[in-house]
Amino acid sequence: MAVGIGFRRRLDFLLLVIAILSAPVLSDLILSKVERQIDLTSQIARISSTIKAENDGSSSVSEILLAIPELQAKNLAYLTARVIEGKGKARTSGLALTVEPANPKGMPPALSFYSIVLPKPLANGDSVTLDVLAAFTHSLRPFPEKITQADIHLVLFQDTGHYLSPYPVKVQSLAVKLPQARIESYTKLDNTKTLGSEIKYGPYENLPPFSYSPIAIHFEANQAFAVARELVREIEISHWGNVQVTEHYDIVHGGAMSKGEFSRLDYQSKPQIRGASAFKHLVAKLPPRAHSIYYRDAIGNISTSHVRGDSKKTEILIEPRYPLFGGWRTAFTIGYGLPLHDFVFESEGKRFLNISFGSPMHDIVTDSITLKVVLPEGSKYFSVSTPFAVQQEEEIKMSHLDIFGRPVVVLKKANVVPEHNQFFQVYYKFNALAMLMEPFMLITGIFFLFVTCIVYVHVDLSISKSSASYLAKLQWDEVRATVQQIQNIINQCLSTHEKLEASLRDLSRTGDVQACKAARKAADGLLKELSKELKPLIAFLQSTPPAAHILPKVEELVAKERELQERLMAKHSTIVDSYEKKLGGKETENRVASVQQKIVALRQDIEDLMEYIDEI
Repeated sequence: MAVGIGFRRRLDFLLLVIAILSAPVLSDLILSKVERQIDLTSQIARISSTIKAENDGSSSVSEILLAIPELQAKNLAYLTARVIEGKGKARTSGLALTVEPANPKGMPPALSFYSIVLPKPLANGDSVTLDVLAAFTHSLRPFPEKITQADIHLVLFQDTGHYLSPYPVKVQSLAVKLPQARIESYTKLDNTKTLGSEIKYGPYENLPPFSYSPIAIHFEANQAFAVARELVREIEISHWGNVQVTEHYDIVHGGAMSKGEFSRLDYQSKPQIRGASAFKHLVAKLPPRAHSIYYRDAIGNISTSHVRGDSKKTEILIEPRYPLFGGWRTAFTIGYGLPLHDFVFESEGKRFLNISFGSPMHDIVTDSITLKVVLPEGSKYFSVSTPFAVQQEEEIKMSHLDIFGRPVVVLKKANVVPEHNQFFQVYYKFNALAMLMEPFMLITGIFFLFVTCIVYVHVDLSISKSSASYLAKLQWDEVRATVQQIQNIINQCLSTHEKLEASLRDLSRTGDVQACKAARKAADGLLKELSKELKPLIAFLQSTPPAAHILPKVEELVAKERELQERLMAKHSTIVDSYEKKLGGKETENRVASVQQKIVALRQDIEDLMEYIDEI
């Protein structure tokens, strides 16, 4: 693998050198002094260049060209230039200059050019000093590309030791700042020295245009390689006093891929050795008066976060559920509220939101960001002002108590770094009376609810008492009540049967025949009274058409109960007669055996019929 990578690097370098040698020379300007600093202390490569340019030509110059190799330009995330005014400690940076892609004639496609538009043309003999900052993402390539939990995380950075420019350079120097003093290897040019975690190249003098001297630095980097593959920020404005911000993150560790097994025990016992390449937390800097902060993922709320704040900022320390090694991913959501008057203002009859664009996370690289500004319902004539180019769309969001929906301004951008976390503005017109729409809808809804309740209570919604359906319902209610009375009488009969059986048990225990006969006489009287009560009820069911489907079962139930009475009386008479004749227990059981079997069967039939009638 190392051989293949090395061959590919040499091939890229050869193609770049051929392209540079074939490029024409722009000789109107001379760069009298160039000081470059490359900051590699984070995953973002930041190159700061102080350039002093002099016009050595006969005509004035209104722009200065920057040349960046195409291999680096594809990772360029941020580029800005400012004019430096004053000297020494009094030096200050002026306003940002316009920097835009350029396509000068005759230049090779292996180089990308950017034009810095000067505030005023540079006449012959005049000079200007510029401060140029370029930020590159994914420029620190893991080498090796896969490591275990215990391996050291090493990365490779490539650039040029000489300042690549279409203009001649009189004096230039380069300083590379690394996160740690451990350096595996680095390219040594003339006049190269190291000082701790810093490598210095130069100064080099009288460099011709397009001078290119490749350097490679292989060093240890254990800083957080947190890459947000996708970030969706939603900023919802409510003119009731709040700006709600919700951010959805899809985070991946962009360093060397983790291979082998992960040991939680090794990680907790020796985190600086067995987990040096992982990052354990992220830090987000929120506005000073952020409130109602939450942090959760698909599982639920995550309690491993800490918030601290002062009058200038609010910081939230976010710890994922597990440490992230190379290639590991996590997704979570953070949300917070902001005071409306701190971010929404009025100007020339319009309101405008003034808030930062990028992620509040420290030194995070965002591959793709989608920022949605949800305006209040009724907003119109909206426009956007951003300090850099973005893709703009519009959509509608429906929320609670909305009628037409809320307009949403959608801004998209790729390859975003913390330098993009600048303020942008969304202008819109909004009528304050529109704020009363939702409360009015709510009050109206509650009013109509109470009116409906009042009408419902005072209006008779029952069916007409002269209708056929109402009469049929009354007849069926009478049938149900009659059947319920019959069931109650049958249950009383069954209870009398139980008392008769109890008298037989007492007879076998005490031998008191007279008491048993008295119980029989009382049961006879009670059963006759219950039988009389049943007759009019059965007659009513027989004369009522709605009871036709249930009448056969009721009649069968009554017949079964009467048969059960007869069997019980026969059993009672046989046992009493046996006691009076002083027959043995065995002979008595034989005399009533057949009757007892029939009694058991009849009781089961009666129980089944009762359940069936209950279901009907």
